[in-house]
Amino acid sequence: MEQLRGNDEISVIQKEAMYQQIVEYSFETTVIHSRHKVLYINQSGADFLRAPKESIIGANILDLFMNDYKDIIVERIRRNEEENIVGQLIETKVYRMDGTLVDVELYCHPVVYGETKAIQSIVRDITPRKEAQRKLKQVIDEVSIPIVPVFEGIAVLPLVGVMDHERSEQVLDSLPKKIQGHKLTHLIIDVSGVYNFDEVVAQFLYKINAIMRLLGITLIYTGFRPELAQKAVQTGIEILSVKTMTNVKMALRMLMK
Repeated sequence: MEQLRGNDEISVIQKEAMYQQIVEYSFETTVIHSRHKVLYINQSGADFLRAPKESIIGANILDLFMNDYKDIIVERIRRNEEENIVGQLIETKVYRMDGTLVDVELYCHPVVYGETKAIQSIVRDITPRKEAQRKLKQVIDEVSIPIVPVFEGIAVLPLVGVMDHERSEQVLDSLPKKIQGHKLTHLIIDVSGVYNFDEVVAQFLYKINAIMRLLGITLIYTGFRPELAQKAVQTGIEILSVKTMTNVKMALRMLMK
């Protein structure tokens, strides 16, 4: 019996050693944890978390996550451990051991580590991708919300294409920031290039007008085609209070008097 037990123990140790040999040199952060306790982390993971392996092994895996995410992670771990359900790939944030917060993709699935039922978590740093997305959004903002100064205190914003809910929210969020530093007294928004006009667009025009008033900027809309004007009235939203002119040229002529 003792001989058999010894062989079993060696077998468990060998299993753990084989597993470590497989994942130790992976470029992706690989963490094995059970009941929230870290059992193993590869060298790439230790480098990513900026701490020695010895200080990570034995730690609580939940300490890596923001408080806002912990309930989600706890439930995810529970389903892994109790229901043997593979955790789908998600985006979240984790703390490195030096306190820095990093955007990551997280994938988890049940494993047996030696004889311990555990969870293997793969953590992928997506900071470069997030930074690229942020820069792309800046470029899109510059292209889709072009503030064109024409005279001192006066600028024109031409809107072109479809104004759906997503784009309307983008303009509402970005426009107040973009006009900072221009010292505007008047902003002309030309809608002659807008393809659609529905309740979303009507609400957008009304909200922008209200925001500009709060900022002390007089807003003038130009380019309402007859069909757009008719739809504006049909929406029933109070946009008749906004100031309109036939085109940009007439608006500028009026402002320059």
